[in-house]
Amino acid sequence: MVEKRPYPGDHAAANGNKRPATHRPPHDALAAAKARAAEIAAAMQAKKAAASRPTAHGASPSPAQGAAVAPPQSNQTQPAAPPTDKLAAMKARIAALKGAPAAAPSTDAPPVRPPASYTPPTPRTATEAGHEDSRKRGDDGRSKKREPMAPRFATTLANRRTDSPIPEKKEADRPGPATEEVKENPYFDPHYRPTKRDRLPRALVFNQRGKYLAQATKMRQQERLEQIKIQISKQARQAGLDENTERGFLVQMPPDVEWWDEGLLEDKNYESIEDPVRVRIETEDSLITSYIQHPVILKAPQDQLLIQVKPMYLTPKEQAKVRRMRRAADLKEHQAKIRLGLEPPPPPKVKRGNMMRVMGEQAIADPTAVEMLVEKQIQERQDTHIKANEERKLTKDERLAKLAENQQKDAQKGLHMCVFKIDTLAFGKHRYLIDHNAKEHNFTGITIFNPTLNLVIVEGGLHSMQRYKTLLLRRIKWNENAFPTEKQAEKLQSNPPWMRSVDDENNLKDLSSNQCSLIFEGQLKQRAFRKWAEKICETDGEAKEVLARAKLDSLWALAKSSD
Repeated sequence: MVEKRPYPGDHAAANGNKRPATHRPPHDALAAAKARAAEIAAAMQAKKAAASRPTAHGASPSPAQGAAVAPPQSNQTQPAAPPTDKLAAMKARIAALKGAPAAAPSTDAPPVRPPASYTPPTPRTATEAGHEDSRKRGDDGRSKKREPMAPRFATTLANRRTDSPIPEKKEADRPGPATEEVKENPYFDPHYRPTKRDRLPRALVFNQRGKYLAQATKMRQQERLEQIKIQISKQARQAGLDENTERGFLVQMPPDVEWWDEGLLEDKNYESIEDPVRVRIETEDSLITSYIQHPVILKAPQDQLLIQVKPMYLTPKEQAKVRRMRRAADLKEHQAKIRLGLEPPPPPKVKRGNMMRVMGEQAIADPTAVEMLVEKQIQERQDTHIKANEERKLTKDERLAKLAENQQKDAQKGLHMCVFKIDTLAFGKHRYLIDHNAKEHNFTGITIFNPTLNLVIVEGGLHSMQRYKTLLLRRIKWNENAFPTEKQAEKLQSNPPWMRSVDDENNLKDLSSNQCSLIFEGQLKQRAFRKWAEKICETDGEAKEVLARAKLDSLWALAKSSD
C-alpha cells in the first residue's frame, strides 16, 4: 500500500503517517467530551450488570472478588460473547453517541456481558479533546477538507463572474412548473425563474387628443335624440296619434273640398266641378288673373345687425396701378370688338406733335385748315372729359344723403360725449363756427351762454367727434375779435352786452386771455339730448336748471371747479 504524504503541521505522527481516527467526534469540543463521558458511563453500567449476574455455584461473587479478577490475556482463548450481549452493547453505544440515557436492560432478558477482550477507554479531559479537534481542523480552526482551487487566469475569472449560479435553497422555495405547462410548451426552461429585474416599469398612458370631446359630442347627440323623441311623442298625443292606441293607424277620410279649391267652387264639394257655371275660373270675381303676385322678400334678422365694413383704402400708387390695369383691359376689349366688326374703328387721334405725320399731303397742301381741324378735335376731347367728370359727380342731395348715412353708421358703432369750457363767446364768428359745425356733424347737445363761462356739450359718433375736437382745440383762434357789420349789428341788438364784441364805448373787447378747454370726454349708452340747441342763462341757477332736465347738472359744477 502506498504511504500517504506527510500532513504539514506540528500534529503529525512521528513516522510521518496520518493516524487513522477511531471515531469522528462532533466539531464542538464540549459536545465531544459529553459524548465520551456518556460512553464511559454506559460501559461501566454494563460491567456492573455483568458482575451482579449469578455464577455456576449459585452464589454471586463479592465486589472484592470481582475487582480482583483480572481480565484474561489476549493470547488466551476466550469463549465468544453471546449475540444478545453484543446487541445490548451496540444499543448502549448508539445511545451514548446520541447523548441519550442508555435503555434499561429488560428483566426477562439475560444481562449483557462485555466481551473478555473489551478494555474500557481512559477518560479524556476537555483540553485533550480540543487539541485533537484542532489537529483535525488545522492551525486556523478550519476543516481539513480540501477546497477547490481558485482560478489563476483572468479569462476564467471573467467567465465565472458572468455565470449566475442558481442557489439551491431559493429554487426549493419557489413553486415548480406544472406538468401540463411543461407538456404544452416544449421551450419551457425549468431552471428559469422570473426576477424583479425582468418586470418592466408601468409606462404612462396618455389619452388621445379629442377623446373626451368625441365622448361629449356623442352624449349631446344622444340627449338631443331623446329630446326629439319626447317632443314627437308629445305632439303625437296632442294630435291623437298615440302609438299605444289604434287611432295612430287609422286613415282619415279626405275632406269634401280642399282648401285651395274653396275659392273657385260655388259648392263645398266636387260634384259640380263639370258645370262651368258653378266654377269661378273665368268670371270677373275669380281669384285667377293674368297678374303674378310675388311675395315680399324679407331680410334675415341676423343680417340687420351686421355693420357694413368699408373696404381698405389704397395708396395713390396702388390707385394708379388699378386704374392703369382697368383701362388696359377696356382697351383690349374695344380692340377685340373692332376686329370682329362689332364697332367702327375710331378716327386717328391727331395732336399738334403728329399733325404733319398723320395728315401727310393734306397738311402740306393746306396747313391752316389742318391746324384748325386739329384744334377742334383737341377741344372736343377736353369737353368730353369734363362732361364725363361732371356726370360722375354726386348732386348736393346725394352728397348730403351719403354724409348723413355715414354719420348714422358712425353713431351706431358707439356714442361719445365731449364737454368744452370757453371763457367768453363775445365774437360772433366763434358762435357761428360752433353752431354750424355741430349741425354739419349731426350732433345733439347744447351751448349755454353765461357771463362767467360758456359750456358746449356735444354728442355723436367717434369720427365726427374727433374732427369737432380738432376744430375747437386747434383751428379756432379764440383771441381774435372784430367789429360787426351793419347787418350783424342789427341782429345783435337783442343780445345782452356781455355777448357783444364791443363795449359800451364802442371799443373792441380784449380777448387775448380767452381760451377753450376740454373738461370731460366719455362714451354714452344713449343720447341725453334730442337735438342741437342754444340757451342764454344769465345766472348759474338757470344753467343748472337747463342741465338738470338732461340729468347733467353736475357738469356745471365741474366747469366751475376747473378754473
